[in-house]
Amino acid sequence: MKQEDLIWLCNAIGNLAGIPIRLYQAGKLVHYHAMVDLPRDPLCLCEEAVFAIREHVGYYVTPQFLYYGVVNAGENRIVLGPSRQIDLQEQQLREIAFLADVDSDDVPAFITGMKQIVHLPLESVIQMLCTVNFVLNSERLSLSDVTLRMHDHDTFLRRMAVQQLERDLAEENVDVHNTLAVEQTIMNIIRKGDVAALEQFAANAPAVRPGVMAADQLRQARNAFIVTVSLASRSAIRGGMDVEEALTTSDQYIQQCELLNDLAQISTLTYSMVLHYTGQVARIRLSGMTGTGQPPSVLITDVSGYIHRHLSNPITTEEIARHLYMSRQHLSRQFHRDAGMTLSAFIAKEKTEEAKRLLRYTDKSIAAIAAYLGYSSQGHFTRVFHRGTGITLGENRQRHIG
Repeated sequence: MKQEDLIWLCNAIGNLAGIPIRLYQAGKLVHYHAMVDLPRDPLCLCEEAVFAIREHVGYYVTPQFLYYGVVNAGENRIVLGPSRQIDLQEQQLREIAFLADVDSDDVPAFITGMKQIVHLPLESVIQMLCTVNFVLNSERLSLSDVTLRMHDHDTFLRRMAVQQLERDLAEENVDVHNTLAVEQTIMNIIRKGDVAALEQFAANAPAVRPGVMAADQLRQARNAFIVTVSLASRSAIRGGMDVEEALTTSDQYIQQCELLNDLAQISTLTYSMVLHYTGQVARIRLSGMTGTGQPPSVLITDVSGYIHRHLSNPITTEEIARHLYMSRQHLSRQFHRDAGMTLSAFIAKEKTEEAKRLLRYTDKSIAAIAAYLGYSSQGHFTRVFHRGTGITLGENRQRHIG
């Protein structure tokens, strides 16, 4: 097919879907079409993984549950996406912009553009890809054909994650130093202890068939569960859960899974397991503030949730008070009574914890992290970090190099 015909086809599909689309020839981008204005293409975050797909039709799902579809035909590659079935929160979009190195002045436009991309179920995206594949490769594929063909790719990613987990545990005596690549396979909601986000995802998650990892479906489901619980336990450890408790819990869940003989029961156990780890992290993070080990108050939970949803903004006590329909004075007094620290100190503490994670698992500059976390200047960020940790930003990053 001529290049102008391929471009016409891409434009037609992009307009029909309302999703950005790209045409590559011999690995080089020759055409990009989108009905929304994005200052930077978010595909840059997963381009390597998307380009690793060699099947005629394939897809890739990001850690934020965005998905991209791919059609390969000789030297031609068409990439459609991102789309999603779940609404992303403002903070999630800001994090994507940060990871994609979107200029700070362009972040509002990037967020607006991402919100304007049409929501489509993954199944609908795959059906479009199958249509394009028929035009380019004269091959008739169905939804089930594509999900089956993607099994080997999914299995490879899972096995790589497990191997990295095993190396981390063996080399570092269960101290958690996994790479960003592995972190991207772990749900951030577990690490943050965000039960509400987990429940929202469970209610709206797209139904995607898992990859075939064994000859029979039951063994496949058990294997997938083992991988999931391994990643979930590691994420919970990074969220503050005791290492021994997290790994013991993982073993117990695996033993329980091996006793099940029904796919629906394994699916239910998977959700229960993820919810358990998420709840444990939430309890540990919040109860640790009071020093009592007791469940946090409703106020602490509400304030913590608000802060995590607005980490990229300059958060003030007045702003939280308005959100909770409380006076500033009453909020400050009650929070100090419940948490044993001032609200401003807690805000600084949470931002410092996020900064430590970003310093450890990304290569972003200190200036970029400061801007992402809503600090007015790098100097202000540096002072807050040093006050909260007793070390400099550079010293913190240096500790985890090598």
